[in-house]
Amino acid sequence: MIEDLNKAFESRVRLGIMAVLVVNEWVDHARLKELLGVTDGNLASHLGALEDLKYVQVRKRFVGKRPNTSYRTTVTGAKAFQAHLSAIERLIPALSERTKP
Repeated sequence: MIEDLNKAFESRVRLGIMAVLVVNEWVDHARLKELLGVTDGNLASHLGALEDLKYVQVRKRFVGKRPNTSYRTTVTGAKAFQAHLSAIERLIPALSERTKP
């Protein structure tokens, strides 16, 4: 029953990252850090893992004279995340039926 769950989203941080990114065009590192309440290193580690999977795209640029790193979900990432959420939605009623006396 759990084979359709995506292991990439088992971490609450990765789940949070994807939840933010699927509803926003681009989100910068500082905003993600603020929304999720995680450290720079923790966020960077999880974003790196999602980037390796091609679920997240990174954009590095300068805003004025300051560096700015932003992220967005890729089409692949959005599809994988939606499939994961759909698997959870199917899992809950299936478990409910199996645990009834």
